[in-house]
Amino acid sequence: MEDFGKNIANFIGVIGVILILLSYLLLQMHKISLKDFSYSFLNLIGSILILYSLLFHWNLPSVIIEVAWLAISIYGICKNKKAL
Repeated sequence: MEDFGKNIANFIGVIGVILILLSYLLLQMHKISLKDFSYSFLNLIGSILILYSLLFHWNLPSVIIEVAWLAISIYGICKNKKAL
């Protein structure tokens, strides 16, 4: 049963990675811009999902970068809201 929980956490983390990579790909393809809410939101959700997976597969450097990614995404969302 423990392996099942770790596999689910891994799957959730992979979804998070896909969301972050998707946001970056869409940015590079000029489908979204840095100022779009969707860019920061995809990064926010992606980092949360990766952090969840790191609860089961602890890795301090990954946690540090994901917390930073989360904070930067929150900053981007707040900055976006102020511009409206």
